[in-house]
Amino acid sequence: MARTLVDIATDDGVCPSSMFIPSTPVPAPAVIMYMDGVGIRPALFEMGERLAHEGYFVLLPDLFYRGGPYTAPSPVTLFSDMEVRAKWFGSHASTATQANTMRDTAAFLTFLAGRSEVRVGKVGTTGYCMGGGLALAAAAFYPDRIAAAASFHAGRLATDDPTSPHLVVPKITARVYVAAANNDPADQTERFARALADAGVAHEVLTYPAKHGWVPSDTPMHDPEQTERHWKALRDLFSATLA
Repeated sequence: MARTLVDIATDDGVCPSSMFIPSTPVPAPAVIMYMDGVGIRPALFEMGERLAHEGYFVLLPDLFYRGGPYTAPSPVTLFSDMEVRAKWFGSHASTATQANTMRDTAAFLTFLAGRSEVRVGKVGTTGYCMGGGLALAAAAFYPDRIAAAASFHAGRLATDDPTSPHLVVPKITARVYVAAANNDPADQTERFARALADAGVAHEVLTYPAKHGWVPSDTPMHDPEQTERHWKALRDLFSATLA
């Protein structure tokens, strides 16, 4: 299915976004896809199309809009060149803070509620790397609107930072699925799992045998087998909560 561009007005400006609308049936359940730290690029469009093919209206917002127009750097370069990485995170990735993105999420949810192709009801979220924590935070900040939240190879899920995602877990009413990479900090994964259990949140927390960044097809860590496992997990999660 085709990618359609749309501008969404937020409290801080205009967020360019991509929509992926399933061919049939509509209206369809909606899913917000929170991007990784590399930025908007064709590999993420492939993922939006794949999820739309499963029957979901997918919204992929460009969370780096505050940093101005850009071309996403090569993931291979970003993961290997520390100077490029530092510049990128300073100019764009650092603008997608939890506070900024949660304000934006209010606009995303309003946008979805106004689309005739979107089924009335709660939506799902999924996020990757940086976006994994944001997808989970959205479930906490908007518990009346989010039915399911998935996170894949996310970083910093449970730290001493005051905006650490594990601190807002008690607000979550959604069903949660977390898949860590085998080189993500195990102590953070375990700490986040404990927070979910202590809060009584329906959840599954796993560690996949794959490296951080394994889902997008353009990263040097891409793992086709574990990426397919990720797609099955999303199908199971969303079919149980959004169908």
